[in-house]
Amino acid sequence: MKLAAIDLIILAIYAVAIFALAQWVSRDKSGAQKTSTDYFLASKNLPWWAIGASLIAANISAEQIIGMSGSGYVIGLAIASYEWMAALTLLIVGKFFLPIFLRNDIVTMPQFLQQRYGPTIRNVMAVFWLLLYVFVNVTSILWLGAIAVHTVTGFNQDYAIVAIGVFALAYQLWGGLKAVALTDIVQVALLVCGGLIIGFIALSTIGGEGGAVAGFQTLLTDFPEKFDMILSKDSPHYQELPGIAVLIGGLWVMNISYWGFNQYIIQRALAAKSVGEAQRGIAFAAYLKLLMPVIVVLPGMAALVLAPNLSAPDQAYPTMMNLLPVGLKGLVFAALIAAIIASLASKVNSISTIFTLDLYAKVKKDVSEHHLVTVGRIAAVGAVVIGILTARPLLGGFDQAFQFIQEFTGFFTPGIVVIFILGLFWKRASEAGALTAAIGSVVLSGVFWWLQETGQFIFPFMNRVGLVFVVSLIAAIVVSLLVPAKPDAMKIRLDGVSYRTTIGFNLAAVGVVAFLILVYSIWW
Repeated sequence: MKLAAIDLIILAIYAVAIFALAQWVSRDKSGAQKTSTDYFLASKNLPWWAIGASLIAANISAEQIIGMSGSGYVIGLAIASYEWMAALTLLIVGKFFLPIFLRNDIVTMPQFLQQRYGPTIRNVMAVFWLLLYVFVNVTSILWLGAIAVHTVTGFNQDYAIVAIGVFALAYQLWGGLKAVALTDIVQVALLVCGGLIIGFIALSTIGGEGGAVAGFQTLLTDFPEKFDMILSKDSPHYQELPGIAVLIGGLWVMNISYWGFNQYIIQRALAAKSVGEAQRGIAFAAYLKLLMPVIVVLPGMAALVLAPNLSAPDQAYPTMMNLLPVGLKGLVFAALIAAIIASLASKVNSISTIFTLDLYAKVKKDVSEHHLVTVGRIAAVGAVVIGILTARPLLGGFDQAFQFIQEFTGFFTPGIVVIFILGLFWKRASEAGALTAAIGSVVLSGVFWWLQETGQFIFPFMNRVGLVFVVSLIAAIVVSLLVPAKPDAMKIRLDGVSYRTTIGFNLAAVGVVAFLILVYSIWW
């Protein structure tokens, strides 16, 4: 795919504009210096629209756009369950988790673990998350984002890694979370517009004079099997999406971990000025998630008609981009870049937050706020430099890097959900029980993975996550009863916590549930 001069100009305008906007929103008041609250939590004053947009911008990156379009090409609409079930998960997070986090002024997830259980698990999980975010998340966004850029434009992949890393670092380095969150509304608007344009043009090309509606009807008529949302056991893709387990199994564990206890996601909501504002942002994000399959899955499904003989599924989205006229191609490519930059900037900001507040500030006490902000900026630079240097060595040898990442993080996800769910809602949960869940999750997942790799036991990844969660939960409860927590260990305050939500939030929740019932009823 080639970009014309006007496409490159549009891309350059995007880069300059988003950088300028980030610096403008990051400016300090006359004579003021940024505090750690300003830098890491955007002064705890994020509006709902910034929270909602930033949640989605942190979530969607180029490898997901291209990867999910490829899954739409191969599997069909069923892959949209990841997006649609996430919308319902967000509402649960907003109603039940956020009131406790905000009541206790939680800034980081390791901080919550210390206040709930003790310092040991805080330190263990802080180091774990730093290693995960730097060596898995940052490297994967750089590597897979560079592959996306190379696939679309032919631009040298190594140069793309450096360019992506440097730009994402530079535009948020001064302002921290505020620079990221307050520019994400532009990033998400560009992402949504670009995705809708490519989907509309692809369907219109299929439909001819009948337009996009006729194109969608053609997909329904010619590929009815691609609209099955719940796959049967005889489906070749049952291992990826194991039937009803999508609705009642391990997908819930993965979604709750990601949207509820993941620092670079939940940090936006923690920066809200009130619970109500955070919940409005969560509801906004939920509706954006309902829209995401149109943007990231539908183009891949359209390629079934327009490019039926692709050599690789991940070529579906770039191939559909080739349908775009000059100018629009640059806009959609800018949307792709926006997804990469916004997601990477979010990870880097959360790395600097955890490193500075959970590790550095615990060792270097009584340092100034300015000093903490400086350390945060240095940590951000370090994370990007490490990511650039290690992206190819770590991921270059994997043909399916994204699948490897999912498999790796799935070892830890069940234990993390157990630790937080018990910590939030069961007063007798102890640090010994939490550590048992964390260790047990890794060990049991490893056993299942080994059995799968050696062909002794074929078990869908999603079902494995669900089973490991149940076993880890039981183990944590038993150990907590046998080794109870110290009387003064629980420092999380639950007085004043209310799970009542506004009429607006409740109506938004009803809308999400009604939508899910409708789409699953139609395409079960």
